[in-house]
Amino acid sequence: MSTTSPQTQTLDAMSRLTPKFAELTEQVLFGDLWTRDKLSPRDRSLITVAALIALNRGEQLPFHLSLAVKNGVTQTELAEVITHLAFYAGWPAAASALTRFSALSDQ
Repeated sequence: MSTTSPQTQTLDAMSRLTPKFAELTEQVLFGDLWTRDKLSPRDRSLITVAALIALNRGEQLPFHLSLAVKNGVTQTELAEVITHLAFYAGWPAAASALTRFSALSDQ
């Protein structure tokens, strides 16, 4: 059984298969955009999680749900985001997000 996290595996694959994409992800997305001081990391996490749910990008959710918790978003707040978005982004999108969120809650 591998002890490497799915996020690390994804980053390793990204670096190997699409090195420029990996570089832009590291330097521009997380090195510049996420470190700007106009929004807190907590706010950026809430926005990102909401966008991923609304766009039904469930594959990206586990990483960003965990990052949101590290950035100070509570699991209660994440549950509220999912519930709220059920009405704005659609029930199936929220239900799919709930599946990913339940895995985080079980940790």
